[in-house]
Amino acid sequence: MRAVTLTQGRLEVADLPVPEPGAGQLLLKVERCGICGSDLHCRLHADELADSLELCGYPRYVRSHERVVLGHEIVGEVVGYGPWTKGGLATGTEVVAIPLVRRGRQVDGVGLSAHAPGGFAEYVVVQEALSLPVPNGLPADLAALTEPMAVAWHAVKRGEVTRKDVAIVLGCGPVGLAVVSVLKAHAVGTVIASDYSAGRRALAAQCGADIVVDPAVTSPWESAAGHGFMASMPDQYNAGIDALENLSRLPVPWWTAFRALNAVGATRSKRPIVFECVGMPGLIDGIMAAAPLHSRVVVVGVCMGSDTLRPSLAVNKELDLRFAVGYTPLEFRDTLHALAEGALDASHLVTGRVGLGGVPTAFSALADPELHAKIVVDPTIEGTRIVLH
Repeated sequence: MRAVTLTQGRLEVADLPVPEPGAGQLLLKVERCGICGSDLHCRLHADELADSLELCGYPRYVRSHERVVLGHEIVGEVVGYGPWTKGGLATGTEVVAIPLVRRGRQVDGVGLSAHAPGGFAEYVVVQEALSLPVPNGLPADLAALTEPMAVAWHAVKRGEVTRKDVAIVLGCGPVGLAVVSVLKAHAVGTVIASDYSAGRRALAAQCGADIVVDPAVTSPWESAAGHGFMASMPDQYNAGIDALENLSRLPVPWWTAFRALNAVGATRSKRPIVFECVGMPGLIDGIMAAAPLHSRVVVVGVCMGSDTLRPSLAVNKELDLRFAVGYTPLEFRDTLHALAEGALDASHLVTGRVGLGGVPTAFSALADPELHAKIVVDPTIEGTRIVLH
Protein backbone atom coordinates (compact mmCIF):
# COMPACT_ATOMS: atom_id res chain seq x y z
CA MET A 1 0.00 0.00 0.00
CA ARG A 2 0.95 3.67 -0.32
CA ALA A 3 1.44 5.59 2.91
CA VAL A 4 2.98 8.83 4.14
CA THR A 5 5.87 8.30 6.53
CA LEU A 6 7.51 10.77 8.89
CA THR A 7 11.17 10.51 9.90
CA GLN A 8 13.34 13.34 11.26
CA GLY A 9 10.67 15.84 10.23
CA ARG A 10 10.53 14.60 6.61
CA LEU A 11 7.22 13.52 5.11
CA GLU A 12 7.54 11.04 2.25
CA VAL A 13 5.21 8.76 0.30
CA ALA A 14 6.38 5.16 0.60
CA ASP A 15 5.25 1.68 -0.40
CA LEU A 16 4.63 -0.37 2.73
CA PRO A 17 3.11 -3.78 3.43
CA VAL A 18 -0.59 -3.75 4.19
CA PRO A 19 -0.85 -4.06 7.99
CA GLU A 20 -2.27 -7.29 9.40
CA PRO A 21 -5.00 -7.01 12.03
CA GLY A 22 -4.25 -8.78 15.29
CA ALA A 23 -6.62 -10.31 17.80
CA GLY A 24 -9.80 -8.27 18.13
CA GLN A 25 -8.81 -5.89 15.33
CA LEU A 26 -10.18 -4.77 11.97
CA LEU A 27 -8.48 -3.79 8.73
CA LEU A 28 -9.96 -0.64 7.20
CA LYS A 29 -9.61 0.77 3.73
CA VAL A 30 -9.09 4.44 4.55
CA GLU A 31 -11.66 6.82 3.09
CA ARG A 32 -10.58 9.97 4.93
CA CYS A 33 -8.14 10.91 7.65
CA GLY A 34 -8.03 14.38 9.12
CA ILE A 35 -4.77 16.25 9.67
CA CYS A 36 -4.65 17.16 13.35
CA GLY A 37 -2.64 19.77 15.20
CA SER A 38 -1.01 16.82 16.98
CA ASP A 39 0.33 15.68 13.61
CA LEU A 40 1.82 19.11 12.95
CA HIS A 41 3.35 19.18 16.44
CA CYS A 42 4.68 15.65 16.03
CA ARG A 43 6.60 16.65 12.94
CA LEU A 44 8.47 19.39 14.82
CA HIS A 45 8.29 18.44 18.49
CA ALA A 46 8.09 14.64 18.65
CA ASP A 47 10.86 14.26 21.20
CA GLU A 48 9.45 16.88 23.60
CA LEU A 49 6.05 15.19 23.44
CA ALA A 50 7.64 11.77 23.90
CA ASP A 51 9.49 12.99 27.01
CA SER A 52 6.24 14.23 28.53
CA LEU A 53 4.31 11.07 27.74
CA GLU A 54 7.08 8.91 29.15
CA LEU A 55 6.51 10.70 32.47
CA CYS A 56 2.84 9.73 32.08
CA GLY A 57 3.83 6.07 31.81
CA TYR A 58 3.75 5.70 28.02
CA PRO A 59 7.25 5.24 26.55
CA ARG A 60 6.21 4.34 22.98
CA TYR A 61 5.18 7.74 21.61
CA VAL A 62 6.99 8.41 18.33
CA ARG A 63 10.54 9.74 18.50
CA SER A 64 11.97 11.93 15.76
CA HIS A 65 14.39 9.23 14.57
CA GLU A 66 11.64 6.62 14.18
CA ARG A 67 9.59 6.01 11.06
CA VAL A 68 5.89 6.51 11.69
CA VAL A 69 2.72 6.72 9.63
CA LEU A 70 0.73 9.60 11.10
CA GLY A 71 -3.04 10.06 11.11
CA HIS A 72 -5.60 9.27 13.81
CA GLU A 73 -8.82 11.01 12.67
CA ILE A 74 -9.96 8.06 10.60
CA VAL A 75 -13.04 6.93 8.72
CA GLY A 76 -12.80 3.81 6.59
CA GLU A 77 -14.45 0.71 5.19
CA VAL A 78 -14.11 -2.66 6.91
CA VAL A 79 -12.22 -5.02 4.59
CA GLY A 80 -10.63 -7.58 6.94
CA TYR A 81 -10.67 -9.15 10.38
CA GLY A 82 -8.12 -10.38 12.85
CA PRO A 83 -8.62 -13.48 15.00
CA TRP A 84 -11.14 -13.42 17.85
CA THR A 85 -13.20 -10.62 16.34
CA LYS A 86 -16.95 -10.70 16.94
CA GLY A 87 -17.85 -9.87 13.33
CA GLY A 88 -20.61 -7.44 14.24
CA LEU A 89 -19.33 -4.98 11.65
CA ALA A 90 -19.79 -6.59 8.25
CA THR A 91 -17.36 -6.24 5.38
CA GLY A 92 -18.04 -2.97 3.61
CA THR A 93 -19.33 -1.17 6.73
CA GLU A 94 -18.11 2.41 6.99
CA VAL A 95 -16.76 3.04 10.49
CA VAL A 96 -14.94 5.55 12.64
CA ALA A 97 -12.68 4.36 15.43
CA ILE A 98 -11.17 5.61 18.64
CA PRO A 99 -7.48 5.58 17.60
CA LEU A 100 -6.06 3.02 20.01
CA VAL A 101 -4.92 -0.55 19.33
CA ARG A 102 -4.06 -3.21 21.86
CA ARG A 103 -1.79 -6.23 21.59
CA GLY A 104 -1.90 -8.21 24.78
CA ARG A 105 -2.06 -5.48 27.41
CA GLN A 106 0.10 -3.05 25.43
CA VAL A 107 -1.97 -0.12 24.13
CA ASP A 108 -0.64 2.27 21.47
CA GLY A 109 -2.02 5.40 19.87
CA VAL A 110 -2.81 4.89 16.20
CA GLY A 111 -0.73 7.27 14.11
CA LEU A 112 1.26 8.50 17.10
CA SER A 113 3.54 5.53 17.62
CA ALA A 114 5.88 3.58 15.39
CA HIS A 115 4.08 0.50 16.76
CA ALA A 116 0.67 1.58 15.43
CA PRO A 117 0.71 2.95 11.84
CA GLY A 118 -1.95 5.56 11.20
CA GLY A 119 -4.43 6.70 8.60
CA PHE A 120 -2.23 8.65 6.17
CA ALA A 121 -2.29 5.44 4.18
CA GLU A 122 -4.54 3.29 2.03
CA TYR A 123 -5.16 0.81 4.86
CA VAL A 124 -5.06 0.97 8.65
CA VAL A 125 -5.68 -1.40 11.58
CA VAL A 126 -8.12 -0.40 14.34
CA GLN A 127 -9.61 -2.06 17.41
CA GLU A 128 -12.99 -3.69 16.75
CA ALA A 129 -14.32 -2.79 20.22
CA LEU A 130 -13.49 0.88 19.59
CA SER A 131 -15.12 1.07 16.15
CA LEU A 132 -18.56 2.49 15.41
CA PRO A 133 -20.60 2.35 12.19
CA VAL A 134 -21.17 5.71 10.56
CA PRO A 135 -24.91 6.44 10.89
CA ASN A 136 -27.41 8.32 8.79
CA GLY A 137 -25.29 8.58 5.64
CA LEU A 138 -22.93 11.07 7.25
CA PRO A 139 -20.46 12.19 4.53
CA ALA A 140 -16.92 10.88 4.96
CA ASP A 141 -15.43 14.38 5.25
CA LEU A 142 -17.64 15.05 8.28
CA ALA A 143 -17.34 11.55 9.74
CA ALA A 144 -13.57 12.10 9.85
CA LEU A 145 -14.25 15.01 12.22
CA THR A 146 -15.68 12.70 14.89
CA GLU A 147 -12.37 12.37 16.70
CA PRO A 148 -11.41 16.08 16.90
CA MET A 149 -15.00 17.10 17.64
CA ALA A 150 -15.06 14.54 20.46
CA VAL A 151 -11.99 16.27 21.93
CA ALA A 152 -13.97 19.52 21.95
CA TRP A 153 -17.04 17.73 23.35
CA HIS A 154 -14.91 16.43 26.24
CA ALA A 155 -13.38 19.87 26.85
CA VAL A 156 -16.84 21.43 27.11
CA LYS A 157 -17.87 18.69 29.52
CA ARG A 158 -14.73 19.38 31.56
CA GLY A 159 -15.82 22.99 31.74
CA GLU A 160 -19.23 22.02 33.14
CA VAL A 161 -20.79 24.71 30.98
CA THR A 162 -24.49 25.49 31.31
CA ARG A 163 -26.77 27.34 28.93
CA LYS A 164 -26.65 30.42 31.14
CA ASP A 165 -22.86 30.63 31.18
CA VAL A 166 -20.61 32.94 29.22
CA ALA A 167 -17.91 31.00 27.40
CA ILE A 168 -14.75 32.68 26.09
CA VAL A 169 -12.78 30.77 23.45
CA LEU A 170 -9.23 32.01 22.96
CA GLY A 171 -7.83 30.83 19.65
CA CYS A 172 -9.97 29.87 16.65
CA GLY A 173 -7.83 27.25 14.99
CA PRO A 174 -9.38 23.80 14.44
CA VAL A 175 -9.55 23.11 18.19
CA GLY A 176 -11.11 26.46 19.07
CA LEU A 177 -13.60 26.25 16.18
CA ALA A 178 -14.59 22.78 17.33
CA VAL A 179 -15.11 24.08 20.88
CA VAL A 180 -17.27 26.95 19.57
CA SER A 181 -19.36 24.48 17.56
CA VAL A 182 -19.86 22.15 20.52
CA LEU A 183 -20.75 25.04 22.85
CA LYS A 184 -23.49 26.15 20.47
CA ALA A 185 -24.67 22.56 20.06
CA HIS A 186 -25.10 22.57 23.83
CA ALA A 187 -27.12 25.81 23.52
CA VAL A 188 -24.68 27.92 25.55
CA GLY A 189 -26.16 31.40 25.48
CA THR A 190 -23.10 33.60 25.02
CA VAL A 191 -19.96 32.42 23.23
CA ILE A 192 -17.14 34.92 22.71
CA ALA A 193 -14.41 33.87 20.26
CA SER A 194 -11.06 35.64 19.95
CA ASP A 195 -8.36 35.29 17.30
CA TYR A 196 -5.88 37.54 15.50
CA SER A 197 -6.69 35.92 12.14
CA ALA A 198 -9.51 37.50 10.16
CA GLY A 199 -10.14 34.20 8.37
CA ARG A 200 -10.46 32.29 11.61
CA ARG A 201 -12.73 34.94 13.10
CA ALA A 202 -15.01 34.58 10.09
CA LEU A 203 -15.11 30.81 10.58
CA ALA A 204 -15.86 31.28 14.29
CA ALA A 205 -18.88 33.39 13.37
CA GLN A 206 -20.03 30.71 10.93
CA CYS A 207 -19.65 28.12 13.70
CA GLY A 208 -22.07 30.15 15.82
CA ALA A 209 -19.96 32.43 18.03
CA ASP A 210 -22.16 35.26 19.34
CA ILE A 211 -19.31 37.75 19.66
CA VAL A 212 -16.09 37.58 17.63
CA VAL A 213 -13.18 39.83 18.54
CA ASP A 214 -9.74 40.68 17.25
CA PRO A 215 -7.62 40.81 20.43
CA ALA A 216 -5.35 43.34 18.75
CA VAL A 217 -8.30 45.73 18.74
CA THR A 218 -10.70 44.62 21.48
CA SER A 219 -10.06 42.57 24.58
CA PRO A 220 -12.24 39.47 24.91
CA TRP A 221 -12.51 40.36 28.59
CA GLU A 222 -14.05 43.72 27.73
CA SER A 223 -16.51 41.89 25.50
CA ALA A 224 -17.59 39.84 28.52
CA ALA A 225 -18.33 42.93 30.61
CA GLY A 226 -21.87 43.44 31.79
CA HIS A 227 -22.42 39.90 33.01
CA GLY A 228 -21.74 40.61 36.67
CA PHE A 229 -18.19 39.24 36.83
CA MET A 230 -15.85 40.56 39.51
CA ALA A 231 -12.98 42.34 37.79
CA SER A 232 -10.90 43.04 40.90
CA MET A 233 -10.44 42.05 44.53
CA PRO A 234 -11.82 45.42 45.81
CA ASP A 235 -14.97 44.76 43.73
CA GLN A 236 -15.48 41.53 45.62
CA TYR A 237 -14.73 43.07 49.00
CA ASN A 238 -17.17 45.91 48.36
CA ALA A 239 -19.84 43.44 47.28
CA GLY A 240 -19.30 41.50 50.50
CA ILE A 241 -19.57 44.58 52.69
CA ASP A 242 -22.68 45.74 50.83
CA ALA A 243 -24.26 42.32 51.34
CA LEU A 244 -23.56 42.29 55.08
CA GLU A 245 -24.91 45.81 55.47
CA ASN A 246 -28.11 44.80 53.70
CA LEU A 247 -28.46 41.53 55.60
CA SER A 248 -27.98 43.32 58.91
CA ARG A 249 -31.27 45.16 58.30
CA LEU A 250 -33.21 41.89 58.38
CA PRO A 251 -34.95 40.72 61.58
CA VAL A 252 -32.72 37.61 61.71
CA PRO A 253 -28.97 37.32 62.32
CA TRP A 254 -27.02 38.01 59.12
CA TRP A 255 -25.35 34.59 59.26
CA THR A 256 -28.73 32.86 59.26
CA ALA A 257 -29.74 34.75 56.13
CA PHE A 258 -26.31 34.17 54.59
CA ARG A 259 -26.59 30.44 55.19
CA ALA A 260 -30.01 30.34 53.53
CA LEU A 261 -28.72 32.25 50.51
CA ASN A 262 -25.77 29.86 50.32
CA ALA A 263 -28.14 26.89 50.22
CA VAL A 264 -29.87 28.18 47.08
CA GLY A 265 -26.65 29.30 45.36
CA ALA A 266 -27.42 33.01 45.60
CA THR A 267 -23.95 33.82 46.97
CA ARG A 268 -22.06 31.95 44.25
CA SER A 269 -19.83 34.29 42.29
CA LYS A 270 -20.55 34.71 38.61
CA ARG A 271 -17.67 33.68 36.37
CA PRO A 272 -16.94 33.02 32.71
CA ILE A 273 -15.64 29.70 31.45
CA VAL A 274 -12.51 30.24 29.40
CA PHE A 275 -11.18 27.76 26.84
CA GLU A 276 -7.48 28.17 26.04
CA CYS A 277 -7.15 26.73 22.53
CA VAL A 278 -3.78 28.15 21.45
CA GLY A 279 -1.03 26.38 23.38
CA MET A 280 1.61 29.11 23.36
CA PRO A 281 4.07 29.84 26.20
CA GLY A 282 2.85 32.58 28.51
CA LEU A 283 -0.79 32.28 27.53
CA ILE A 284 -2.04 30.55 30.68
CA ASP A 285 -0.32 33.12 32.87
CA GLY A 286 -1.74 35.91 30.72
CA ILE A 287 -5.24 34.48 31.12
CA MET A 288 -4.81 34.27 34.88
CA ALA A 289 -3.75 37.92 34.96
CA ALA A 290 -6.60 39.20 32.80
CA ALA A 291 -9.55 36.94 33.59
CA PRO A 292 -12.23 37.97 36.10
CA LEU A 293 -12.14 36.54 39.59
CA HIS A 294 -13.38 32.96 39.97
CA SER A 295 -13.01 32.20 36.25
CA ARG A 296 -12.90 28.57 35.24
CA VAL A 297 -10.10 28.01 32.71
CA VAL A 298 -10.05 24.85 30.59
CA VAL A 299 -6.70 24.32 28.85
CA VAL A 300 -7.21 22.49 25.53
CA GLY A 301 -4.25 23.87 23.56
CA VAL A 302 -0.99 21.98 24.01
CA CYS A 303 2.08 24.10 24.71
CA MET A 304 5.07 22.32 23.20
CA GLY A 305 7.70 23.64 25.59
CA SER A 306 8.16 24.60 29.19
CA ASP A 307 6.03 27.43 30.52
CA THR A 308 5.89 29.57 33.63
CA LEU A 309 2.97 30.94 35.57
CA ARG A 310 2.39 32.85 38.79
CA PRO A 311 0.37 30.73 41.23
CA SER A 312 -0.35 33.83 43.32
CA LEU A 313 -2.62 35.09 40.52
CA ALA A 314 -4.69 31.92 40.62
CA VAL A 315 -4.75 31.89 44.42
CA ASN A 316 -5.84 35.50 44.89
CA LYS A 317 -8.45 35.29 42.15
CA GLU A 318 -9.55 31.79 43.19
CA LEU A 319 -9.31 30.59 39.60
CA ASP A 320 -10.29 27.08 38.61
CA LEU A 321 -7.65 25.69 36.23
CA ARG A 322 -8.47 22.48 34.38
CA PHE A 323 -6.83 20.55 31.56
CA ALA A 324 -8.51 18.41 28.92
CA VAL A 325 -7.27 15.65 26.61
CA GLY A 326 -9.11 13.03 24.60
CA TYR A 327 -12.64 11.88 25.42
CA THR A 328 -14.60 8.98 26.85
CA PRO A 329 -16.05 6.26 24.58
CA LEU A 330 -19.53 7.64 25.28
CA GLU A 331 -18.48 11.17 24.32
CA PHE A 332 -16.99 9.79 21.08
CA ARG A 333 -20.23 7.96 20.29
CA ASP A 334 -22.41 10.94 21.18
CA THR A 335 -20.29 13.25 19.03
CA LEU A 336 -20.63 10.94 16.03
CA HIS A 337 -24.41 10.80 16.37
CA ALA A 338 -24.71 14.54 16.98
CA LEU A 339 -22.85 15.10 13.70
CA ALA A 340 -25.00 12.56 11.87
CA GLU A 341 -28.26 13.97 13.22
CA GLY A 342 -27.35 17.59 12.52
CA ALA A 343 -27.34 18.59 16.19
CA LEU A 344 -23.63 19.44 15.89
CA ASP A 345 -22.71 21.51 12.85
CA ALA A 346 -19.13 21.04 11.69
CA SER A 347 -19.76 21.78 8.03
CA HIS A 348 -17.58 24.91 8.07
CA LEU A 349 -14.45 23.22 9.42
CA VAL A 350 -13.24 21.18 6.46
CA THR A 351 -11.70 23.62 3.99
CA GLY A 352 -9.70 21.24 1.81
CA ARG A 353 -8.93 17.67 0.76
CA VAL A 354 -5.62 16.26 -0.38
CA GLY A 355 -4.19 12.94 -1.55
CA LEU A 356 -1.29 11.12 0.05
CA GLY A 357 1.17 12.89 -2.25
CA GLY A 358 -0.15 16.26 -1.12
CA VAL A 359 0.26 15.74 2.63
CA PRO A 360 3.52 17.77 2.79
CA THR A 361 1.77 20.57 0.88
CA ALA A 362 -1.12 20.44 3.33
CA PHE A 363 1.21 20.64 6.34
CA SER A 364 2.74 23.80 4.89
CA ALA A 365 -0.66 25.31 4.10
CA LEU A 366 -1.93 24.68 7.63
CA ALA A 367 0.88 26.84 8.99
CA ASP A 368 -0.94 29.88 7.57
CA PRO A 369 -4.10 30.57 9.60
CA GLU A 370 -5.67 32.51 6.74
CA LEU A 371 -5.59 29.59 4.29
CA HIS A 372 -7.27 26.62 5.94
CA ALA A 373 -8.99 25.33 9.06
CA LYS A 374 -9.10 21.57 8.49
CA ILE A 375 -7.66 19.51 5.65
CA VAL A 376 -8.58 15.84 5.29
CA VAL A 377 -6.54 13.22 3.48
CA ASP A 378 -8.33 11.22 0.76
CA PRO A 379 -6.05 8.41 -0.47
CA THR A 380 -7.90 8.23 -3.80
CA ILE A 381 -6.82 11.75 -4.84
CA GLU A 382 -3.78 11.83 -7.13
CA GLY A 383 -1.17 14.55 -7.22
CA THR A 384 -0.10 17.10 -4.64
CA ARG A 385 -2.73 19.81 -5.09
CA ILE A 386 -5.15 20.72 -2.28
CA VAL A 387 -8.75 20.41 -3.45
CA LEU A 388 -10.78 23.24 -1.93
CA HIS A 389 -13.87 22.07 -0.09
